Amino acid sequence: MNRLLFAVACAGAPIAPAAAQNETVAFVGGRLLPMNGAPLEGGVLVVREGKIVAIGAKSDISVPPGARVVDVSGKQLMPGLVDTHSHVGGGWGADSSAPIQPGVRMLDAVNCRDSGLQRAQAGGITTLNIMSGSGHLMSGQTIYVKNRDANTIEELCYRFADGEPMGGMKMANGTNSQRNPPFPETRGKSAALVREAFIAALEYRRKVQGAGDDASKLPPRDLGHEALLELVDGKRIVHHHTHRHDDIVTVLRLSKEFGFRVVLHHVSEAYKVADEIVAANAPCSLIVIDTPGGKLEASEFDARSAAELERRGAPQLVGFHTDDWITDSRVFLRSAALAVRAGVTRETALAGLTINAARMLDLGERVGSLEVGKDADVIVLSGDPLSVYTRVEQTWVEGVKVFDLADPGDRKWADGGWGAGMPRMLATCCLGDEEDPK
Repeated sequence: MNRLLFAVACAGAPIAPAAAQNETVAFVGGRLLPMNGAPLEGGVLVVREGKIVAIGAKSDISVPPGARVVDVSGKQLMPGLVDTHSHVGGGWGADSSAPIQPGVRMLDAVNCRDSGLQRAQAGGITTLNIMSGSGHLMSGQTIYVKNRDANTIEELCYRFADGEPMGGMKMANGTNSQRNPPFPETRGKSAALVREAFIAALEYRRKVQGAGDDASKLPPRDLGHEALLELVDGKRIVHHHTHRHDDIVTVLRLSKEFGFRVVLHHVSEAYKVADEIVAANAPCSLIVIDTPGGKLEASEFDARSAAELERRGAPQLVGFHTDDWITDSRVFLRSAALAVRAGVTRETALAGLTINAARMLDLGERVGSLEVGKDADVIVLSGDPLSVYTRVEQTWVEGVKVFDLADPGDRKWADGGWGAGMPRMLATCCLGDEEDPK
């Protein structure tokens, strides 16, 4: 079918049918990497209704009658990868009107049909924290998404207990957020503006509380203040872009001053202030690059930061991210491998892609390890996850296969350049190819 006509025809139909999610699937014969214990050789993993219902040795787990059996002999299975910092989805947050815009939501900006989400599936990424850029001190609320196929962004959202779409708050310091007024031009002014914003939010709360039941005394509603108060109350986590050692310490200072939880992102110079990071118990979402350069603040990047945190007894603080396109989502596993090369253990490196990363998003009870009761987000690998030769062969989200390397249509997402597999006419990568898109 013509690619454009196919896309239009499917615009109103769900891509992943509920029946597929309700199917019982048993993965049999592979090497399981559960992340909460030792690897299981020739294990069995059973999923039903989107959840893991059994995991163990073949001698201990029976395949349920009628289950769809997936033979993964010779393969390795691990939890779907969690990318704590991504820009897929084609969205953007705050604009040039102000340096601090906490009321902006990525929920209103992400395109759930963006090709980046498909590339992420090809890389084994099943959960993403999608955020706007770092050109603001605070560019708005991020969004945590389950990387399934969907028609609307609402179908991808993780949810808070109150039903609100789940996410953190993107903040930044250093040179990215420094420019002409109303933006700050110095590091000192940057921190001062952040302090003023939190103090204003706390004053707003005092006025609301002081009004009691008298609506006439209520201040005008302020979505920005309300979002900042969610940080103070711990509902949302601050995801903070920061590179230089002095900028890292400034973030820790502000976090202590106003009581917000924080995940430090990038932290190129974390190894210089590892003691301070560990003392603050601040998780680090590290970017690991093999060709440093191009950004002044990352000039002293060193891949040993993960190892330095682990050496201080804090492996749980280690996580990784793509910052896609900075690192292509399809080679996310490479980040952990490069960290191992720089001295961190295999166990901590793999946890940084899975369970540690899930905890950085308050999602550790749902994803990040292969445990009974957790979401059935699973990837099938051709070999050792840290080997350059290993391929992601299958990606499953809540018991539904969303990527299969053996499918020619899916393989385009894994191997093609920009535009490969996109449902549009006249893509030079796809001319003459009449296969339906995913």
